[in-house]
Amino acid sequence: MDYNIEANMQFPLVTYNLLPNETVRIQSGAMVYHTGDTQLKGRLNANGGSGIGKLLRAAGRAMVSGESVFITEVSAGAQGGDLALAPAVPGTIQALEVTPGRNYYLNDSAFLAMDGTVQYSMERQSVGRAILGGQGGLFVMKTSGEGTLLVAAFGSIKEIDLQDAHDFTIDNAHVVAWETSLTYDIHLEGGGLIGSIGTGEGVVNTFNGTGKVLVQSLNLENFANMLKPFMPQPSSN
Repeated sequence: MDYNIEANMQFPLVTYNLLPNETVRIQSGAMVYHTGDTQLKGRLNANGGSGIGKLLRAAGRAMVSGESVFITEVSAGAQGGDLALAPAVPGTIQALEVTPGRNYYLNDSAFLAMDGTVQYSMERQSVGRAILGGQGGLFVMKTSGEGTLLVAAFGSIKEIDLQDAHDFTIDNAHVVAWETSLTYDIHLEGGGLIGSIGTGEGVVNTFNGTGKVLVQSLNLENFANMLKPFMPQPSSN
């Protein structure tokens, strides 16, 4: 599928040049513009099934993962058409090639678009990971199929290629996506709650093995906390 990440923009758009009847699935609300007889349809964000059962699966998936109940399917008409997307936060967009031998776990809000046969499902995490991590609570997003996956980050993206890594630790809020070939452990930095408070780092993600990790330069939670003093406070009355 023909797409272009507009690298000359400070906060880039993605533009697709869709051939006749081509289809791409995008994050709900990500569309900036489209042309021609391109059509957008909201689909329930669940694999397989139909009717009320599919609705319940989509709603349950949204509750445990923080995803939208819907995903947007964009289809070009007989003449083809153009489509532009933008992520919800200012930052960077990066393409990842998904194949049967290379799949990814995605952090919350990382997904932007996918083509081909790429899809994602929810994989259950351990209770410890769910309590500490922000990656979907009890579940984490995992890709499958073949095609191009677009991910979005807050700030810039750095790609780290780990080779037989041992205990490579990244602040959990900076992790965007990582290959499923890596093992990972979410825990508190500094040896526990007191140590974590002392270092100011909080929850971290430690990777082992061989594979790719994408990290973002900015931390959305820290940014939100910086804005709190400037936000209107609710009345105590």
